[in-house]
This record gives sequence, C-alpha cells and structure tokens, in this order.
Amino acid sequence: MSTYAQAQIGVGAKAPKDAEVYFDGTRKMLDEKWTYWEGPRLAATLPIKWFIVDDPAGKGTAMNTNDPAAAGGKYGAADIVTKDTFRDFRAHVEFYISKPGGNSGVYLQNRYEIQVLDGDTTSHGLGAVINETKSPYYAYNGVGKWNAYDIVFRAARFKDGKLVEQPMVTMYFNGKKVHVNQKISQVWGGPNSGIDGGNNGGKGITDTPGGLKLQAEGHDVLYRNIWIKRLDLKTANTDF
Repeated sequence: MSTYAQAQIGVGAKAPKDAEVYFDGTRKMLDEKWTYWEGPRLAATLPIKWFIVDDPAGKGTAMNTNDPAAAGGKYGAADIVTKDTFRDFRAHVEFYISKPGGNSGVYLQNRYEIQVLDGDTTSHGLGAVINETKSPYYAYNGVGKWNAYDIVFRAARFKDGKLVEQPMVTMYFNGKKVHVNQKISQVWGGPNSGIDGGNNGGKGITDTPGGLKLQAEGHDVLYRNIWIKRLDLKTANTDF
C-alpha cells in the first residue's frame, strides 16, 4: 500500500490530489465541513463555538477545541464531527497541546478513539488505540509542538447483519510507525463517547459509516491540516 501513503506522513504533510482537505485553518471550512456531534450529552448549539487562533508554532491558523460547553472535561458536550461519513479511509490530523495534561481525542468513524492526552503513557494514553494498545509515547513531540497522526482505517465488515471482520487500523505518529493492523474490539467510553458506544456495552457495533470526530474536553488543544482520502480495502490489511 505504500504507493498511496508513504510519501505523505508527519507534521506538515500535504494532502495528495485525490484526498479532500477537511480543515485548512479557516473559519469557512470549519463551518462548511463540520458540525456538532448530536450525542446524548450534546450541550452546544451551532454555529460551532470552537475558535480560530493564530498558529502558536508555525504560520497560518488553527482551531482551538476549548468550547465553553465542554468546560470541566465534559466530553460529548461539544465534540465536532465531519458532515461526511466514511468506511475505509486514509487520514492525516495534526494537533498541538498547549499545556501539560491537555486532553482531546481523534475518533475514527466517530467510534474508535485515538487518544490525544498529554502525560498519559498507559493504554488510555497519548497515541493509543484507546484501551486496545499501549501508548506510543516515545513518538510524541511534546507540549507546545505540533504532532501528526497518519492513519489508514478499515471499517468492520458484516455479512447478513453479523460482524465477520473487526475494524483495523495502522498508524504513524510523527512519522514513526506505531500501530500495524491493530484490530479494534469495540467502542469504548459509553454512549457519550461515540456512535454505538451504548450498544451492548460498546460491543454492538453497526455497519453505519461515521465521520472523523474531534473531542472537546475544556482544554486548549489545537488542530490543523486535516485531510482524508476515501479507500476501499478489499482485504483485511491496513499496513502502509
């Protein structure tokens, strides 16, 4: 699979021609391509209250996740999700944690969290496929620096309504390959975390496509340079 992904990884990676940019730093794109996730804990109202800020460690602008509705770490209250939904895809996401302990999260298909949490090196920590892998903390650039997740995700497969192949992900963290064909067993965090989180304790995932979601937890975590390319992975292999 290296033909479509290997050349574009790490901080500053530009979107290939066959990918779509989902955040370029502008308010216009934030409003056009994102909305609040309408989960059970939604407390925010449109327009999106995330705000555009000058990039603190580069040129241009970024978005700050610190939505007032999520103050105190109330995840699910003001999370934003792409209006487009996906099955298999390649994604690039850059994040910047402003202060120690900064907390957010990147959700694949609005189900499966790749953690964004400074200071946590556990299976609930930074860069972990949450509760499924250890944190690849060694790849982290640290507070006050930009970091990049490069991801290939393959959605769960169903036959006659039954799960026959688990979802799977391969990920580079700041250009270092940290997860390879990692299977994901369920949605973690309950119904406030993502779609299907309330189904059978998170194990009752469905065949519904989902968007890329970013989590608001009342912290100054920034995002920039988000792009996604749709894929159709015939076999259970996400390695790139």
